[in-house]
Amino acid sequence: MDKKAAAREEAAFGTLAPVPDAQVRIQAAGWLKEQGQYDALRAQFEEIWNKKDVAALDKLTATFELADPAVKKVMAEARDPLAPAPTEVPALVKDTKRPLFFRANVGLAYAKALTSRKVYEEAMDALAAFKAEQVVDPSVYLFHKAVCEHSLMQKKEAQESIVRLLDDVPAAPERYKMVAALMHLDMANWQDKDLGAIGRKMDNIQRRLELARGGKTTQKQQKEVVARLDEIIKELENQAKSPGGS
Repeated sequence: MDKKAAAREEAAFGTLAPVPDAQVRIQAAGWLKEQGQYDALRAQFEEIWNKKDVAALDKLTATFELADPAVKKVMAEARDPLAPAPTEVPALVKDTKRPLFFRANVGLAYAKALTSRKVYEEAMDALAAFKAEQVVDPSVYLFHKAVCEHSLMQKKEAQESIVRLLDDVPAAPERYKMVAALMHLDMANWQDKDLGAIGRKMDNIQRRLELARGGKTTQKQQKEVVARLDEIIKELENQAKSPGGS
């Protein structure tokens, strides 16, 4: 195999890895310079990036918040457990006039914060706008995408995200790999119309109600649960009436 063919194969089947902290720092400084704020905020910038045991994505998000009040506002709202759950992705994440580096990583940080609050729908919308290859840490992207898909009972999509996380991101944190493996095992036992499926839908209904989302989507899910319970009751009654039933 010649070098060009080997390079093509590596590009097609290569693994995903987090961008090294030093490189992210350089990109963050470059973004800050583009905003014309590097000199004025250099001391705070250095303080952020000299912290040890802080993930690069968190440092990058802090840099964006430092220089952009809009980012600070949307991230504060996303993290606040008492704030109303958002109903759409912030405009700044979708603004194509802003650099992709900025939008993708703000979108990832935003989705991560919403996932912690179980606001899975808008977290998914934020993640759907970008790819794992476009953020500084693909493992964060794929893990939180899998969590959202699993929680929203999107089995096929969740399995695909988990496979990518486990197979394509060897440097992913062990805690991510462990939880992903547990989600995979859980979904292996899912059945479409058993009591477990009803229980999962009821959990999702309760989550939506706790987020003050009692609209048409929640009402539709409630009707589906009631209808399936009626079917199960009728099936049991028919079994009891049949010869040998108990």
